[in-house]
Amino acid sequence: MGRLNAKVALITGGARGMGASHARLFVKEGAKVIVADILEDEGQALAKELGENATFLKLDVTKADNWDEVVAESEKAFGPINVLVNNAGISMNKSIEEITEEEYRRILDINQVSVFLGMKAVIPSMKKANGGSIVNISSMNGLVGGAIGYTDTKFAVRGMTKAAALGLSHKGIRVNSVHPGVIETPMIVQEDSKEVIKEFAKHIPTGRVAKPEEVSNLVLYLASDESSYSTGSEFVVDGGLTAQ
Repeated sequence: MGRLNAKVALITGGARGMGASHARLFVKEGAKVIVADILEDEGQALAKELGENATFLKLDVTKADNWDEVVAESEKAFGPINVLVNNAGISMNKSIEEITEEEYRRILDINQVSVFLGMKAVIPSMKKANGGSIVNISSMNGLVGGAIGYTDTKFAVRGMTKAAALGLSHKGIRVNSVHPGVIETPMIVQEDSKEVIKEFAKHIPTGRVAKPEEVSNLVLYLASDESSYSTGSEFVVDGGLTAQ
């Protein structure tokens, strides 16, 4: 308890799945949390569940103006932002022959451009706070190949993380990426049946898919001062998949 005391954290895609898991753990550890998501009903319900140390703000992560509004409202609610978790994202499992230009540009906007917009938007606020930590959620597909579009964006997040870390280190802002494997979230369950996931788990060295909380524990570490000497790095939580 208390690993994030006095910190203000903005979590995108925070209404459900991994984002909601991060939000719950952050509040438990003493943070004031802004649940930012386009899913208004679910986001408001989560903020209500979390109590006075959480609030919901509607955010379309692809809109720079909306980012600026959310940062300003976050400061009004809780003060300057110390932590940003760029968690929002979508998945798409199509081949290069199947994917359309419209679909490709959409996944780039949501998974890649939004990370750039988010990092840029919180810099002034983090400077007011004398530094901060940005945690960009990539994927194991930011390390190895996978579906077109999704893999492209997750490699890009990894690269942007390193570039931003170098550019912001002198301002006391750390930037790291997290690379989850197969996590039991609504996004995964929606795309694959439980039987398919169970079969896939046989190919994971640990023999199972991860729970969102297992990713959240790593995100918590990177958000906290415990990781004060870590920046520009990728942290993998995939049950050993990419070690094979």
